[in-house]
Amino acid sequence: MSDVQERHEEEHAAGGRGGQARSEGRGRRDRDRGRDRDPADKEFVEKLVKLNRTAKVVKGGRRFSFSALTVVGDRKGKVGFGFGKANDVSEAIRKSIDKAKRNLIELPIKNGTIPHEVNGFFKASQVLLKPACSGTGIIAGGAVRAIMEAGGITDVLSKSIGASSQYNVLKATFDGIGRLMNAKQIAANRGKPFKDLWG
Repeated sequence: MSDVQERHEEEHAAGGRGGQARSEGRGRRDRDRGRDRDPADKEFVEKLVKLNRTAKVVKGGRRFSFSALTVVGDRKGKVGFGFGKANDVSEAIRKSIDKAKRNLIELPIKNGTIPHEVNGFFKASQVLLKPACSGTGIIAGGAVRAIMEAGGITDVLSKSIGASSQYNVLKATFDGIGRLMNAKQIAANRGKPFKDLWG
């Protein structure tokens, strides 16, 4: 009887040590995973705006598919968006990020904000973007906030008018960014120094 108890205690101790080793290994993997996803190591900042799941009813049951809308930027004035679909969440996000990196546009930045007020339109959505003084922060939500943070804007005021669909608002915001004037090009057209125009 005592031998059985001793064997049971030894197995329990070994299991405890194994569990501790497993937990240490799991903790090490979690740390490694966090290190791989460290934003400081990446050239681009990736922000997921919307993830949607759709179900198709087939003979065997339901078949799910996913769509992802993401924004990518380098926090230095370049920003883009992508839309991807797949049968798996991670694959849909990967597709959307790849498309976003291929569609980067320039976002003019002046002292952490946009150079002037602008309106962007897409279908029934309208987005108003206004420059703000230092310390205001990003007064925006959803897709507009993701775009401004990824592009490197720190102070901006915004208002979304009309349809509130995330995709429409995002497209309207990019339409507004496209309407922002390029100070270097305007200075060249007017024949004035860049510093006189930009300040």
